[in-house]
Amino acid sequence: MKIGFWYGFIDDGVSPVDLGRALEERGFEGLFLGEHTNLPVQDLASAPSEEQARTHPRITDPLVTLSVIAGATERLTLGTSILLAAQREPIVTAKAIASLDAISGGRVVVGVGAGWHDGELRQHGVDPKEKVAVLREHMLAMREIWTKDEAEFHGKHVHFDPLYSWPKPPSGPQVLVGGGKNPAWRKIVEYGDGWFPIHTGDPDVLVQDIGELRARAAELGRTLPVTVMNAPPDADVLAKLAEAGVERALLELKRADRDTTLAALDQHVGLLT
Repeated sequence: MKIGFWYGFIDDGVSPVDLGRALEERGFEGLFLGEHTNLPVQDLASAPSEEQARTHPRITDPLVTLSVIAGATERLTLGTSILLAAQREPIVTAKAIASLDAISGGRVVVGVGAGWHDGELRQHGVDPKEKVAVLREHMLAMREIWTKDEAEFHGKHVHFDPLYSWPKPPSGPQVLVGGGKNPAWRKIVEYGDGWFPIHTGDPDVLVQDIGELRARAAELGRTLPVTVMNAPPDADVLAKLAEAGVERALLELKRADRDTTLAALDQHVGLLT
């Protein structure tokens, strides 16, 4: 099982280049970056925590940041955890992802979700009640652009006549759908390749859910790649996830200065054996 980290860069702490190189040098497989574009001023008082109120509007764009990391590394998987694709214009986003995948040599994995912050969604003109439907059409439209020389899409939320757009992403790219088991499955069937669950504390429940979704996928003649976000740095838990066929486990990396961050990575190297 591959071991990587999820993270969100802001305007302090370790730099993207330093972190990317450090992960690759130590043998970690990937770095997955989160996304928030803004925090509405009216929502400041109701933010879940003071830390989120500070960091969410400061998180750097994941695709831009991964492009910087791509130029500083050779093997590191470049992922999103998660890309708030309902908030993104799909033609531009499809181009950005395909460009990053082509430039990096096919190293991109796209974790996607509809988002949870209603105020943030509204700033992008998305009705929170429609976010799942908007996400669906954005992803289907991007799939069309990635796979067709002449791409077109006609839906309620996305509409474009035949267009050309290159490059085509060499890796696909692999799309992992976040969320709970059953909501995620409905999305996987339509536009995803695999599941991107969060480890919430009980690996046995997660292993059972993975087994159920793998069985559903097998009935459709499909495999089900699984990346687990927020996996604990516990060798026994990681072994259990590996035995369940999890492809990748992402550990949380606390935001800190360069030296503290590199020391934290060194403490986790033993999990790679």
